[in-house]
Amino acid sequence: MSDGTTDNALTVPAWLRDLSSRHGPNPAICAEDSSLTYAELDSASRALARGLLARGVGKGTRVGLLFGNGTDWVTWWAAVTRIGALCIPLSTFLRPAELARVVRHSDLHLLVAQKSFLNRDFAQVIGDAFPDLTSMSPELALAEAPFLRSVVLDEPGRQWARDMAWVVDAGRDAPWERILDNAESEVHPDDEALCIYTSGQSAEPKGAVFSQRAILTKAGYFAAMFGFTTATETNVTLPFFWVGGLVMSLFPTMAAGGVTRCTQRSTWGSNTAIIGKPPPGSVKPALPPGIKSVPSLGMTETFGMYAWGTEFPSEPYPIAAPLDEFQPGFVVRLVDEHGADVADGVPGEILVRGPTLATRLNKVLRTQVFDEAGFYRTGDLVVRHEGRMRFVGRMGDMIKTSGANVSPPEVERELEALEGIEAAHVVGLADDRRGQLVAAAVVRADGATITDGEINQLLRERLSPYKVPKVIVFLSSRDEVPLTASTKVSKRDLAELIKDRWASTPDDG
Repeated sequence: MSDGTTDNALTVPAWLRDLSSRHGPNPAICAEDSSLTYAELDSASRALARGLLARGVGKGTRVGLLFGNGTDWVTWWAAVTRIGALCIPLSTFLRPAELARVVRHSDLHLLVAQKSFLNRDFAQVIGDAFPDLTSMSPELALAEAPFLRSVVLDEPGRQWARDMAWVVDAGRDAPWERILDNAESEVHPDDEALCIYTSGQSAEPKGAVFSQRAILTKAGYFAAMFGFTTATETNVTLPFFWVGGLVMSLFPTMAAGGVTRCTQRSTWGSNTAIIGKPPPGSVKPALPPGIKSVPSLGMTETFGMYAWGTEFPSEPYPIAAPLDEFQPGFVVRLVDEHGADVADGVPGEILVRGPTLATRLNKVLRTQVFDEAGFYRTGDLVVRHEGRMRFVGRMGDMIKTSGANVSPPEVERELEALEGIEAAHVVGLADDRRGQLVAAAVVRADGATITDGEINQLLRERLSPYKVPKVIVFLSSRDEVPLTASTKVSKRDLAELIKDRWASTPDDG
């Protein structure tokens, strides 16, 4: 690999030592109020790792991190993964009830958090998630989180929490240095290292689990793909608790020996931006200097993008760019609902297998998401045309109306191309006669007065009649669009919103 990492060194502890050896005095992480060189990151994470071992954390132990982007996040991640424990980053957007569900679902043993971040008091969030904490000492015994034994905060003040010194001081005695060295030597490339929680189709949280090998394989691959070097400075645009911030920013920048710059709020500035939904009219978006747009396909379960192209959408499939390149080692199949391969021009679900694919989904039977050959069922619909693959939609999002399939992204694209429409989201509503109705929630542009009748008339010139929404409701702003905890549009909640609004709003067209 271009960063000098060999297969038998594909573990985080070996990687951190190597980075320290090659780039020791170079800045690794720079935040608004702190910074670390590669040597300091290695040393600081070793100190925490010794303390974690002394406090009973070891290989496979589940440790949750609730931090904003910064040096503390990276140091704790390095400490947890270098001893073979399973690091579980937690979203700073989580509300108390959501946090309680993730902590229980992930079987957390230790939760480490900063007391506050921006305008959020995480200590209060944790306390609201587990009300019984108010009567407890730091030795936790929670029925709602049966495996959680300790919460560590970066600031003292809660009787149920430990402080950082509780961890660090425990590992100061001389034997723990040798114990750490021996523990690191037992970490294997295929050990589980990271569990990323993302939105799923069920009510339960969805945690994708990745190996040590997967982290470093993707880091080295993307560092080479993006042309990162020791001179690279990446301003993080996405949070570290999701794949985007780790895979597109932190990990490849570290692999190249560059510097990752963190701010409390996301800002533009990384060298590469992944563009998911093509802009109306297939016009390349206006991006800040230094940004390269990459039409791509990927998901949390593949640890980011695994396929990409160089062209923007064009006929005869105007809603998606062709995907011509795949990450080495990835194998894909296009199949129908029975698992049989589909012919060219016929949409099929894309199944993937590759080196950075999640090893499993936490508490989901393997047979529910992987086939016998180890292919993962992505739920993405793709069509192969003249040897090139193009994304056409999500299986769960496809609308079946009067026997015909309608792709929501296609309808959304045409809606957003109309003058007077700022944003549009399309879902299916249950209907006794047609199966589903095509329904759209539309945000008008400032000052626009376009009506649903005018929208229908214009769309009939651009789409087949069955694709034209039968239901259109208007939202006052993008803020009305319901989102999941990972800031994706909640199609289920949006459908309910449209149904309620449609039932109570007279036709304005």
